Amino acid sequence: MSDFVESARRDILVESVSDYTVSHEMTVCDLVEAFGKSHGFMASHVYNASRVLAAMLSDADVLKIFSFTGNLAATGLRGVIAQLIREGFADVVITTCGAVDHDIARSTGSRYYKGDWLYDDAFLRSVEVHRLGNVLIPWEGYGIAIEKFTRSLLDELVKVKKEWSGVELLAEVGKRLRDENSFLRAAYEKGVPVVVPGLLDGAFGTNIVFHSTMSGLKLDLLADEKLLSEKVFSARKVGGLIVGGGISKHHALWWSQFKEGMEYSVYITTAVEYDGSLSGAHLREAITWGKVKPSGKSVVVYGDATVLLPIIVVGAKCLMKRG
Repeated sequence: MSDFVESARRDILVESVSDYTVSHEMTVCDLVEAFGKSHGFMASHVYNASRVLAAMLSDADVLKIFSFTGNLAATGLRGVIAQLIREGFADVVITTCGAVDHDIARSTGSRYYKGDWLYDDAFLRSVEVHRLGNVLIPWEGYGIAIEKFTRSLLDELVKVKKEWSGVELLAEVGKRLRDENSFLRAAYEKGVPVVVPGLLDGAFGTNIVFHSTMSGLKLDLLADEKLLSEKVFSARKVGGLIVGGGISKHHALWWSQFKEGMEYSVYITTAVEYDGSLSGAHLREAITWGKVKPSGKSVVVYGDATVLLPIIVVGAKCLMKRG
């Protein structure tokens, strides 16, 4: 064996893969730790995501951006999202109008139901039920419920003033929702701004459009961007917990470039990078755009966020407690 081969091997063959077993007495902390030792394949990414998240939460100089997609608010993970906001995982939330819609609907009494991916969609339409993956939503529990709440809200707010930013509107929504699992309520309680760059892309936004034609209500989305820019430019570092792709992911990364990129970044996704999409783009690609620092701590975890996010969060809490 040549000196070159021996030297190269010493550099890369450092830590061996370890087997592990499971039991009913095993905690989530134990499992995440075992993932780190077993390494292959996404197990190591889950463990590293917990490490990066713990490091970000322990760094007092970091502006913590929490972005997530709207579909997650239609699932029970909504309660975890609200919990993370209450527990200080976010200084800014970036999400979609879909998340706002589901949060309003569910917080005002609409019930979403367990379904199946294989239900006949023509049948579901005939009985007036929406399908979101394997979640079922009665028609009256979505559009009508959101319309009723939003029109009442805007009727009230337009008497106070005619022009509102998106962040201000969503704070008013959170103020009125009496649901501990509402992420908008949690954000209102913690004073965390919720930025929705695509606020018109959903039932809540459409009702703003309809209401404005009658009331003269004006929506100032530039104010949201100015608030976001002020937070980024005044921060020493930026970090992100990014759950899902699309506009919420891009917006979090886009503003981070004005701070030379994210210092810490965890991305949970099911999208692959080989179609060149934004959702599939790996965080290493974001380095080329100045959105993630080359020296930063980042990890991409492939899989369903409804399974992975709680595990990663618990793992981060364990690491922080352990010090």
